Amino acid sequence: MVYIIIQINMTEADKYFIETCKKIINEGYSSKGTGVRTRWQDGEEANYISIVGVSNTYNVGKEFPMITLRNNSKTVYKAIDEILWIWQKKSNKIADLNSHIWDQWADENGTIGKAYGYQLGKKYDFKTRDGIQKMDQVDYCLYLLKNDQSSRRIMTNIFNHEELKDMMLEPCAYGTQWLVKQGKLHLILNQRSQDMLAANGWNTMQYAALLYMFAQVSGLEPGTLTHNIGDCHIYDRHIPIIKELIQAESMDVKPKLIIKNNTKNFYEFKVEDFEVIDYDYNKNVNIGKIPVAI
Repeated sequence: MVYIIIQINMTEADKYFIETCKKIINEGYSSKGTGVRTRWQDGEEANYISIVGVSNTYNVGKEFPMITLRNNSKTVYKAIDEILWIWQKKSNKIADLNSHIWDQWADENGTIGKAYGYQLGKKYDFKTRDGIQKMDQVDYCLYLLKNDQSSRRIMTNIFNHEELKDMMLEPCAYGTQWLVKQGKLHLILNQRSQDMLAANGWNTMQYAALLYMFAQVSGLEPGTLTHNIGDCHIYDRHIPIIKELIQAESMDVKPKLIIKNNTKNFYEFKVEDFEVIDYDYNKNVNIGKIPVAI
C-alpha cells in the first residue's frame, strides 16, 4: 500500500488558530447556566464554549503572525494603532485612538477608566544601576533592555487589583515578560481571556509589532512571541463563522513586517511607519461584520 502525504503550507497564525478552534469545538466547556456577564446587543446572554490554558509560540523573527483565512491586510494597522495607544501614548481616552473598538466601554468622560494605557503610564520608584529612578513600566522595560539584558525581571503587569473597580473593562492581555537570548528579544504575553474570532489574530499581530519596535530600539533582533491564554473561547453566535473559517484554504505565504523608520526612540514610531509584505488572504471568504459580545 502506498501512502500519499499532502503537505499543506500555512502561516503559523493559521496553524495555531485552526488547532485551537478545533479543540474548543470538540472539547470545550459550555458556559450555559453559569450566569455569564456578557450580553449580545439584543440583551441575550452571550454564552460560549472554552478551553483552559492555551500556549502558542510564534517565531516572529522569521514570519509575522497573520491569519490568511480572512482578510487582515487593513486590520493589522488598526491593531498596531491600538498597541501604540496603550504602550506609547499610555492613554485611556478613546479620542486618542483612530479606531472605534473601545467606544462601547467609554465612560461619560470619554475614557475607559484606569485601564490599559493608564496603568502603563503610572510612575514608580525603580532600582537601577544609577540609583532609584521614577519612571513608568514601559520606560523601565526599555531601560533594562538597554542596560541589563541578562535580567529575568523585565516585566509589566496592568492587572492592578487596587484599581480594578475604576476600570470600564478589566485588562484581557495583562502581563508581559521580555527576555534577551543571544542577541534576540523574546516576548511572553499573558492574557486572562480571549475571544478567538474577534481578538486572537488581532492580539498576536499587535504584540508581534511591539516586539519588533522594542527589538529595534534596543539593538536586538526579534525572536519569538509566546502567547499564553487562560480562558480561550468561542461565543455561541461565532461558531458557524469559525467552522467556515477553519475549513477554508490557507495561503502559502510568509508575511513580513517592515518598519520604515530607523529610530532608536520608541516614542517616535507612527502607524504609517509600518508595512506588511508577502501577505495574501483567502478571497473566497467573507465573514462580514462580526457580532461583538459586551
